[in-house]
Amino acid sequence: MPLPHDEAFKKLLETFFQEFIELFFPELDSMLDYSETRFLMQELLVDIVGEEARELDLLLEIRYRGLDGYILIHLEPQSYRDTRFHERMFIYFSRLFERYRKEHKLIIPIAIFTSDEIREEQDTLEMVIPEHQILRFQFLKVELRKQNWRRFIDSDNAVAAALLAKMGYTTREARDVRREFLRMFMKLKTRLDQGRLALVMSVADLYFQPDRAQDEEIIQELMIQYPEEGEAIMELMPAWKRWGYEEGVAEGIEQGIEKGQAEIIRKLLLHGFTPEEVSKAVELPVDEIKKLV
Repeated sequence: MPLPHDEAFKKLLETFFQEFIELFFPELDSMLDYSETRFLMQELLVDIVGEEARELDLLLEIRYRGLDGYILIHLEPQSYRDTRFHERMFIYFSRLFERYRKEHKLIIPIAIFTSDEIREEQDTLEMVIPEHQILRFQFLKVELRKQNWRRFIDSDNAVAAALLAKMGYTTREARDVRREFLRMFMKLKTRLDQGRLALVMSVADLYFQPDRAQDEEIIQELMIQYPEEGEAIMELMPAWKRWGYEEGVAEGIEQGIEKGQAEIIRKLLLHGFTPEEVSKAVELPVDEIKKLV
């Protein structure tokens, strides 16, 4: 079953599409004109694969310098094992080609594998006969668990920060990953608005499994190293906000939310999350989220 983080992950890709391409596909990045980017309406994609009646996760139109025209880029996050996923990507591609071939000369399919397992994901579909290749379809892919987390810690890329906990690291390195994420977040604070910061935090918090005592140590370390920033980080961390909520239950639900999460919940709602999505992300009842709408 797909993980409940899918909607938050898609919003991350929508909001930071350019940062995602810059991070994982630098050669493609150099060919794209981001000033002319348009996400296609989701309802236009319903039933695009016929009997499966699925929706594509993300489809956008963007200008491609090499063709001096517009192309399509299809982004498909995949969080669970599916041995026929490469076939599904080909079906998506075929339907897109059928529908858009007159307007767009190039369609680029990209899969983002977010599974916790390290495995080789099949990205090619081939049909051959002796001495003749009938078909060879290959999509671009990112396998997050195969990415070395240390490669990204000096980056100011918002996608790198949000997905750091999904990169490849050992159990012994988990504390270092957590600390580096918080440090990266401090750098992002200087150039991102509060809504985008909240989005990065909400996605990252889905992947981290914070230990409260350990986080307290890390926050203290950062407050010593960055005395003006450490407390600000703590104020924006969803995990810390949840603890504030839990500790405030005895004083009443409303007071608990005020103590913990009201500000960040409002920012997420303003950023386009539904009350149900926010409820999953911050682990609060939907009814309480709706009171802040």
